[in-house]
Amino acid sequence: MNVLIIKHIDIEGPGLIEDYLKEEKILHQMIHLQSGVDLQKIDDVTHLVILGGPMNVYEEDRYPFLREEDLYIKGAIQRGKKILGICLGAQLIAKALGAKVFKAPMKEIGWYDVSLTEEGSLDPLFSEFPKTFSVFQWHEDTFEIPKAGKLIATSSPTPHQAFRYGENVYGLQFYLEVTEEMIREWLKADEDGDEKIEILTQTERKIGSNKRRGMNFFTIFFKNHHREG
Repeated sequence: MNVLIIKHIDIEGPGLIEDYLKEEKILHQMIHLQSGVDLQKIDDVTHLVILGGPMNVYEEDRYPFLREEDLYIKGAIQRGKKILGICLGAQLIAKALGAKVFKAPMKEIGWYDVSLTEEGSLDPLFSEFPKTFSVFQWHEDTFEIPKAGKLIATSSPTPHQAFRYGENVYGLQFYLEVTEEMIREWLKADEDGDEKIEILTQTERKIGSNKRRGMNFFTIFFKNHHREG
């Protein structure tokens, strides 16, 4: 197993994903695209994880690496690699599959409930999740579900929260990998006052459940998820 993690900004790291990979001694490497590092040859990669970031998928002129990343994701999908995209990562996967990415009805920052669809309840990565659960969000864009993709989690006012394409490709609008330290760092940079206090209060209450669900999800995605696309 050889996991490649694509990072877009310093403070949006892999969190629990890296904790899990280190714990299980799974070979992995992380590259920071903004620093101009070349992408690893896709044939050498078994799993691709695409993290979040503040840029939008349609800002290729401002962030030229997004063009190269788009081609890389398309190549990984064509070769049947196991792929997980989170927030911006999910939007990049949707775009690579020909779906539109656009401004969501509202910006979501903090803890929000999402619900599994019927398809989601049957999905092997979500089978241990409750029907409705709380997730950490930080986004202003959303995506269409790609053609032939399956909607697996939904919410109001952003109905497209997670999708699966084929058997191996997953896009999540929310952050299952987030840790309390990551949230504190993000809030330090962006949020002030009462909203920040409320998010931190909710984080203390919800972070434990999020970690349990996240680690279960990553265990299946990396170790037990052997279905071929």
